[in-house]
Amino acid sequence: MTTEATTQRTVLVTGATGYIGGRLVPRLLDAGFAVRVLVRNPIKLADVPWADQVDIRQGDLSDGSTLDTAFDGIDVLYYLVHSMGGKGHFDGTELTSAKNVAQRALAAHVKRIVYLGGLHPEGVGLSTHLRSRAAVGSVLLQSGVPTIAFQAGVIIGSGSTSFEMIRHLTEVLPYMPAPKWVRNFIQPIAVRDVLYYLVKAADVRQSLNRTFDIGGPDVLRYGQMMNGYAVEAGLHQRPIASLPVFTPWLASQWVNLVSPIPRNLAVPIIESLQFDCVASEHDIAEYIPDPEGGLTGYRRSVRLALEKMRTGQVETSWQDTDVRGAPSDTLPSDPEWTGHTVYTDLKVRETDAKPGDLWRVIEGIGGDNGWYSFPLAWTIRGWMDSVVGGVGLRRGRRNPDHLHTGDALDFWRVEEIKRGRFLRLRAEMKVPGRAWLEMTSTPAEGGGSVYTQRAVFFPTGLAGRLYWYSILPFHGIIFNGMAHRITETARGEALRQNEHPKPTRKAPESAATTAEEVV
Repeated sequence: MTTEATTQRTVLVTGATGYIGGRLVPRLLDAGFAVRVLVRNPIKLADVPWADQVDIRQGDLSDGSTLDTAFDGIDVLYYLVHSMGGKGHFDGTELTSAKNVAQRALAAHVKRIVYLGGLHPEGVGLSTHLRSRAAVGSVLLQSGVPTIAFQAGVIIGSGSTSFEMIRHLTEVLPYMPAPKWVRNFIQPIAVRDVLYYLVKAADVRQSLNRTFDIGGPDVLRYGQMMNGYAVEAGLHQRPIASLPVFTPWLASQWVNLVSPIPRNLAVPIIESLQFDCVASEHDIAEYIPDPEGGLTGYRRSVRLALEKMRTGQVETSWQDTDVRGAPSDTLPSDPEWTGHTVYTDLKVRETDAKPGDLWRVIEGIGGDNGWYSFPLAWTIRGWMDSVVGGVGLRRGRRNPDHLHTGDALDFWRVEEIKRGRFLRLRAEMKVPGRAWLEMTSTPAEGGGSVYTQRAVFFPTGLAGRLYWYSILPFHGIIFNGMAHRITETARGEALRQNEHPKPTRKAPESAATTAEEVV
């Protein structure tokens, strides 16, 4: 393979806030590229570790007027945007976005477009999402800019939608009544191999303009993938019964109930599994050699993903995608509330704990730590949300100790974080209105700290008002208990640290460590 030097070449990544894009950017930086990212809301990149190493531009692919300067000086464009959970006429929006990108890439003399689409069989009726993926690929291939359009099937990695669906179905169900598509053949691919191909595609000199199927070394039935996960997770293999009565819609309800994957994401995944999904060629090997050591097998990719999860090092997750509303749908400031119906619940507590001790409890909320009040009520609320197609409480959190802007947190989203003192969460459970929860840690006069907790609800119509008043009695229990237990937990943690301080150890001057890179 003949490649070009990567020094000082500039790439533009669309979809940098998504699962693949968020992992691709740091790898492009490591490969020596200058990276520009195009996002609708730059605040979502506020806490990523590579934010100060990239050129961040704001724009919306569906609005060509916002893209005028984003493509200037770009050598390689990565198109990684997809409305996976889109509603309504999302396919029309995707086509508009692809056409806008194609026109501006050609006008800016971009040398290559790299696109990641979906693997699909030929000659069969595709789902709306797969048809849209294929249509976007066609637009880019006809743009006049040499395009490499990768087509991947099920992507296995920590935090991927497909992996999370396999994981929860296998762990929750000791016996799996399943749709007939569990017997279809699938060629999964490890996320590390997808990223390898994406990075290397920028180095291909030839003016290629075609699709490439990419997949891992294993071709498995979906049921075999579930039991392969069970073996790696130390579980008993699950008996699986294929039942023809499960339509994609019914199957998505089932997935929604037993996993954190909401219906609007489960439907396109399940629809894409209605047919065998196996690569028809491996021509990419003529231009990009397989990774050193070969492509990652399915069982190993599961093992690596589980290790990432156990160590709390999940780089990106399907949860990073906003479920409700636009990313810019933030809480209006208090003066803007004038003239609007707004309900609030305010709790203020003082504690002997230092502000830093209190903050650690605040930032550690949710996930395995729970919500510090009436666990059964939170569980029931999460279950109710799942029943109506929401995200429920099963999403948990990506890191056990730290939160970042844009992180999913059970059925909340981190909208704003001022490390050490302020956290604002936006509700993503299904409610007739918009809701936020704020938690603040500030120093108290004379020592200790003050914990401030505020719930804010903007109701929609009569349903929103009735909803607020129906849950008002529970607020007295839940929010009071929450404020009390958070401050008491912070106080208790501070006392334990004072009684049993951790010994300080001088780090060795040098140490040799070896570790396998896990994606």
